Amino acid sequence: MAWRYKTPNKYSNEKTVIDGRRFDSKKEARRYMELISLQRAGHIQCLECQKRFELIPTQKDSTGKVVEHKCVYVADFCYEMDGETIVEDVKGMKTDVYIIKRKLMLWKYGIRVREI
Repeated sequence: MAWRYKTPNKYSNEKTVIDGRRFDSKKEARRYMELISLQRAGHIQCLECQKRFELIPTQKDSTGKVVEHKCVYVADFCYEMDGETIVEDVKGMKTDVYIIKRKLMLWKYGIRVREI
C-alpha cells in the first residue's frame, strides 16, 4: 500500500459535500444550509450557487486573436430578496484579487457583495 502525503489547503479550509455539492469550507456549507432553509420558508427566491459574472470581456486584436481572456467573478451565492439581487461571498481571507473583483461588481452591476 502506497503512502500518500495530503497537502494542506492553502487557507486551512476543509472541503465539504452537501446535497452532492462541493463547498470550499465548512463555513460555506453551513451558509448554504441556512439559505436553503430561508428559500423553503419563502424569505428568499432563486438561490444559485457559484454564479458567474463577467467583469471584463475577452479582448482580441485586429486579426481576432485573443490577447486577454475575460475576467469573471464567481459568487458563492446569489439570490433574490424583496426584489433585490443579493450576492454573497463567504470569506475567511480577503485577497487583493477578490477586493478588485468586488469593486468591479459594484461598478459594473451596481451590486455590493455581502461578505459572510
